Amino acid sequence: MSGPAIFKIVVVILLVIILISLASGLIFLIRDKGKSDRTVKSLTLRIVLSIALFILLFIGFSAGLITPHGINPTAPSGTLP
Repeated sequence: MSGPAIFKIVVVILLVIILISLASGLIFLIRDKGKSDRTVKSLTLRIVLSIALFILLFIGFSAGLITPHGINPTAPSGTLP
């Protein structure tokens, strides 16, 4: 398996962990009704993981492991004056 493929798998796994943390925060919010700090801890973990994901994406872009692209990466030849 190549480096970019492993990098993309790590990003997807990190996204799944972020979603799990978000869901657990919601569950703790509903069950505890403000009597414990588990909701705050869960959402703090989500924020830390999101920042880590942003830094990881920036490093991956800088290292050339991922490349940005748009819906239309090249302009059609007839549209420029």
